[in-house]
Amino acid sequence: MPDMGVVGWIVVGFFAGGLSGAVVDRGGPRGCVANIFVGILGGLLGGFIATHYFNAGSTNGFFGALIVAFLGATLIRLILNALEGGDRRDRPRQRW
Repeated sequence: MPDMGVVGWIVVGFFAGGLSGAVVDRGGPRGCVANIFVGILGGLLGGFIATHYFNAGSTNGFFGALIVAFLGATLIRLILNALEGGDRRDRPRQRW
């Protein structure tokens, strides 16, 4: 995929959403649909940042695009976790 368009970033975002959900596990959106949504947004955000700010028209194929989309999805998850806010003491405690 030498030239990633919007559709390419969305497709890569599907995979990136699942990976970012495995890395950022506290708070924020959970589930399959949430992972897909966050992954698509992360793919679009990562693709926009890579092409406009770092002038990376080609992100070295699928794996380069996956890394960029993963970073974008992780950034979105961290932002959503920060916006969720609230007092963490009110949340139920997880038992292992």
